[in-house]
Amino acid sequence: MKKIVDRIYLFLTFIFLYAPIVILVVFSFNNSKLRGSWAGFTLKWYKKLFNDPAILSSLWTTIFVAVVATVISTVVGTVAAIAINELRGFKKDAILNINYLPVINPDIVTAVALMGLFGLFNIRMGYTTMIISHITFCIPYVILSILPKLNQLNKNTVEAALDLGATPTYAIMHVVIPQIKPAILTGALMSFTLSIDDFVISFFNTGQGVSNLSITIYSMARKGINPSINAVSTLMLVSLLILLVIINKRSEKNKNFEVNL
Repeated sequence: MKKIVDRIYLFLTFIFLYAPIVILVVFSFNNSKLRGSWAGFTLKWYKKLFNDPAILSSLWTTIFVAVVATVISTVVGTVAAIAINELRGFKKDAILNINYLPVINPDIVTAVALMGLFGLFNIRMGYTTMIISHITFCIPYVILSILPKLNQLNKNTVEAALDLGATPTYAIMHVVIPQIKPAILTGALMSFTLSIDDFVISFFNTGQGVSNLSITIYSMARKGINPSINAVSTLMLVSLLILLVIINKRSEKNKNFEVNL
């Protein structure tokens, strides 16, 4: 009896969490502007979406910022993770605790802090500030993705490469990085997903005329009911689901590889 009750609770929990998302996806194909009535299947809101210059511009901004932030945060995060892994004792613990702060901090705190920093240095709000902000909150996730893999490496391989005449840079590029490549890719995918999904940090650190999809959706929603919001939200949902599936598949592949070793 207890198992049946637990399953019912679990089922109701999933309905509570995912029913709004299902409704959003279904009504993105609704022929009516009214959310409370179904008037037949249509793709006109998707066609209207791709003919809207404001949405297309925000889509380009979202992709551009996400790609740039992902590349830079992955490079910086990889180098930082390798350096942190070489530390010992209090220094390592202190840096790791600092790295955890942006992860556990509420987004609003990080957003306001970055906005204040840009204001202090009189940096003009726009593409630059949005990209820097995304890089800032993506780096800690890259570091946390790579560190566990670095801890599993056999340090004798690096020492052997150094004994054979390799420079530290050569050893990192040709010995360490090939072994942690799956973790680097996982960190990059996570950064890309976080950047696309972000609203709060982007909202507080953007300038006039620069907005990503999340900011555009927020602006559209404030003006009233617009079925194009459902369409663009559905496309973002599908994109993020695909990225999450890729991340999970790679994580499972890495675990199976480690078990086989």
